[in-house]
Amino acid sequence: MQAYGNDYVYIDAINQELPNDLNELARFVSNRHFAIGSDGMVLICPSVVADFRMRIFNPDGTEAEMCGNAIRSVGKFVYDHKLTDKTNLTIETLGGIKRLELTIDKNNLVSNIKANIGKPIFDPKLIPVNTNKQEFIMEDIGILDKTFKMSSLSWGNPHTVIFVDNVMNFEVEKYGPAIECNTDVFPKKTNVTFAEIVSKNYIKIREWERGTGETIGCGTGCSTAVVIAHKLGLTENTCTVEQIGGPLEIEYSDELYMKGPSNFVFESEIDVSHIK
Repeated sequence: MQAYGNDYVYIDAINQELPNDLNELARFVSNRHFAIGSDGMVLICPSVVADFRMRIFNPDGTEAEMCGNAIRSVGKFVYDHKLTDKTNLTIETLGGIKRLELTIDKNNLVSNIKANIGKPIFDPKLIPVNTNKQEFIMEDIGILDKTFKMSSLSWGNPHTVIFVDNVMNFEVEKYGPAIECNTDVFPKKTNVTFAEIVSKNYIKIREWERGTGETIGCGTGCSTAVVIAHKLGLTENTCTVEQIGGPLEIEYSDELYMKGPSNFVFESEIDVSHIK
């Protein structure tokens, strides 16, 4: 499936048996299905505290806490594949329980998904960021030949945003990996959102995803840009974020909602019998 730029391999883990080594399975399906690797493997599992449980694995096989675009696409998968007839869903993730509102079209398919991904985390100990400050907002950080004002927060996975004058002309491929692996700042790798404030209700971004490279879309990257911009008084609490894969509508007050479509790319079967 594709959620405005992020490509995911979705597996119905309710109705089929899976190998024990899910980390190896994630690496295998990522390399098998996408020439440059998928953005993640998503397992849709039973839950005793929500409608479904989502487990998401990065292309390198590590398990992530959550992903905004992946959560939105879960709603389309379970409804369109008739795993549920509900249009208001709760999804259990390692980052907490998230809520979805599904819009259904005339063909009885999900055409739009609004996801509440909760409250952003500013505590640097939980992001994590190497600082003793309570928040990491607009800090001067030297990267290669430039100094950037960098801000970070977490949605269960760390995200960094840097505001630039013209995001489409920015050298993302140069500075993205240098920031991602800057261990002087981040004990763990971070995603990097480069954002341009166009108006109080409109932002443009490009996203560098850790371990993957530049992606054409990132829901939590869009959300990070809006949260920090709103905190700095640069935008209103409702904002359209334009990314290469298309626009997302963001609403932010205490918690954050993102709204946009997801799409099926293809469905197939692969032999994973070698994975135990």
